[in-house]
Amino acid sequence: MRVPRFRVSVFALLIAFTTGLVAHAQTPAKPWPIRAIIVTTFEVGKDTGDIPGEFQFWVEREHLDETLDFPGGTHPIRTNADHTILGIVSGTTLVNSTASMMALGLDPRFDLTHAYILINGIAGADPHVASMGSAAWARYVVNDVSRYIDTRDSPADWPYGFFPNGANGPNPASVPEASWMRSNLYTLNPKLAEWAFAQTKDLKLMDDPKVAAFRATFTGFPEAQRPPFVLLGDTFASDYYWHGATMTKFAEDWVKLYTHGKGTFAMTEMEDSGFMNAIERLNAMHRVDANRVMVLRTGSNYSMPAPGHTAIESVTAPYIGSKVALEAAYLCGSTVLHNILTHWDTTYSQIPGN
Repeated sequence: MRVPRFRVSVFALLIAFTTGLVAHAQTPAKPWPIRAIIVTTFEVGKDTGDIPGEFQFWVEREHLDETLDFPGGTHPIRTNADHTILGIVSGTTLVNSTASMMALGLDPRFDLTHAYILINGIAGADPHVASMGSAAWARYVVNDVSRYIDTRDSPADWPYGFFPNGANGPNPASVPEASWMRSNLYTLNPKLAEWAFAQTKDLKLMDDPKVAAFRATFTGFPEAQRPPFVLLGDTFASDYYWHGATMTKFAEDWVKLYTHGKGTFAMTEMEDSGFMNAIERLNAMHRVDANRVMVLRTGSNYSMPAPGHTAIESVTAPYIGSKVALEAAYLCGSTVLHNILTHWDTTYSQIPGN
C-alpha cells in the first residue's frame, strides 16, 4: 500500500523523536531491578538546598544524587548510587499524576515488578479525625466522578450539590449501578497499610508552636487539637481544591458510600486516584504489583475553617503547617521503606503483613 508522502514524513519524525528520547534517557542493556519508588507531586524550587516541597527531603536524606531524564514526565527522575530506589515528582492534579505514573511504569529502563511504591505528600486533614501535622496511611483511595447541581438550583433539602451517577440525589443508601464508568473506589492492600501503620504509630512527629496555637482554635474538634499523630485514614481525590464544612461533610459521606462503610475520610488531595488508575492498568500489564502500593498523606492544613472563621478566610490564609507535614511524610515514609529495604532478602518475595 502506498503511503502518502506527508504521512511518511510524519512517521519518520515520530521514529526519530522516539529514538531520540530512548537514547537521551540512556536505556541500560538490562532494566534496573527497582526496590522502591518514592512518589511525590510537587517541588517548590530546586531539589536540594532551598525551601522544600514534597521531594527535597527524600533527595537529600536518601542520597538520590543521580538525575535521569524522564520522557513523558514533568520533572527529572532521581536515583541512588546502586540504582535500586527511584524518586519522582508527578506534577499536581489528576491528569499529571496519571500520566507520570504511566510514563514511569512503561519506561523500559526499569524493572518495577517487585518495587514497593510509596505515594506520599501533603494534604488537607479532616478536623473530625486528624490534626495538622498528622500522618494517615490509607486503605482506600476514593475518586470524585459524580453529578453536580449548584446548590442555588438544587432542592432546598439537599446538603450539597454532588451525587453519584445513577442516583437521584446526594448520599444514597448504596452506590447505584453505573456500568459506563469505573467505580470511584481503589482498594489498597489493607494488610500492608496496617503493617506500615504499626511500624510508625509510636513515632514522635515534628510539632511547632505556631501550629500548636492554630490547632487550639479548633474548639469542639478534639482530634484536630491533638499534637501530630499517625493514623489509618483514607484519601479523597479531586481536581477541585475545595474547602469548607459543607464539602468536608460531602467527602466524609462519599468515602463512606464508596467503601461501603469501611473507610474513613481523613485527607483531601488532588492526585491519588490518578496514580491508582495508572497502577491498576500497569498491574494488569504485569509492569508493577498493585499489592505493593502504599499511600501516605500528611496534614498541612485543614479541610474546613476553625470555628468562627469563614471558608474564604481559611482557604486563602498562608500555610503554616507545610514544614511539619513534610517532616511527617519523610519520617513515616522512610521508617517503612528502610524496614522493607533492610529485609530485602524476605520482602523481595513476601509482602510485609501478608
